[in-house]
Amino acid sequence: MTQANKHAVQPQIISALALQSLVFEASLSPKPGLVDPKSSGAHFDMTYFTFIDSSAALAPFLTEYVSIGMTHKGSPSDLFSKIRNLGQQAEKTMLTATKGINTHKGANFSFALLLSATGKIIQDHHLSLPFSEKETTAIFTYVKDMTKGLLSKDFANLAQKERLSYGEKLYLEHGIIGIRGEAEAGYPTLQKIALPFLRSHQKNEQHQTFLLLLLHLMAKIEDSNLINRGGVNAWKKVQNQANELLETFSINSSINELEQALTCFDQELTKAHLSPGGAADLLALSYFFAQLEHLW
Repeated sequence: MTQANKHAVQPQIISALALQSLVFEASLSPKPGLVDPKSSGAHFDMTYFTFIDSSAALAPFLTEYVSIGMTHKGSPSDLFSKIRNLGQQAEKTMLTATKGINTHKGANFSFALLLSATGKIIQDHHLSLPFSEKETTAIFTYVKDMTKGLLSKDFANLAQKERLSYGEKLYLEHGIIGIRGEAEAGYPTLQKIALPFLRSHQKNEQHQTFLLLLLHLMAKIEDSNLINRGGVNAWKKVQNQANELLETFSINSSINELEQALTCFDQELTKAHLSPGGAADLLALSYFFAQLEHLW
């Protein structure tokens, strides 16, 4: 694509795509065990509007993440330090808006990294929209540099800590690396599963494509939200159920039949109090990069 066909990039343009991605994920329906406009899923303490409030609270921070990346002159690790401090402020603001309910903690962590890296790559390479696959890959590579050694630093001396977060417990007991490990590896789930799937189906209907992508993510990732709520066995069961649905439904399937199956799956996970929140966060990130590349 020639430069003449591209559009100049400002921080607000990139952050608007991130905000749109958070709202898109919350709005997509039906999602098994997750909040959408018709169901609170397994989340009895929140509704669709809780996610709207949370997204609005995060909006100015999303712009700041990009701006910091666009003006950063130090090392990748220096950028990570800046962004982590700001991300902690964003999380507090989010929790204030939601009255203490954790809606977007994982998504905020990932967007802080990915938006700042996007800003840095735009700065270094004078990029404009839409991004190519190569330019998207450069963002993931930069995040990998930003987060080098993150797991070993954050999870050092866990056995000596008196109180552990559920992420720390899962790492200590099961070796589950969670979103920190995903980030340190440069988001391989996005690079190897989500984005190849979206690129290959960009001519298909968007709604059905993302419902199927959610099933792919549920079938493949280590979802710490699921494991925290139901244990490893419950997580494995949900993976198997997602795989079974993928064997039945494809991009050419009836959307009505797919939605009916997902509604039944939602009812089952809701009853079991199981939520694939990790898959939901990755779905939002997938939508963001699909927007950066103008796949739809």
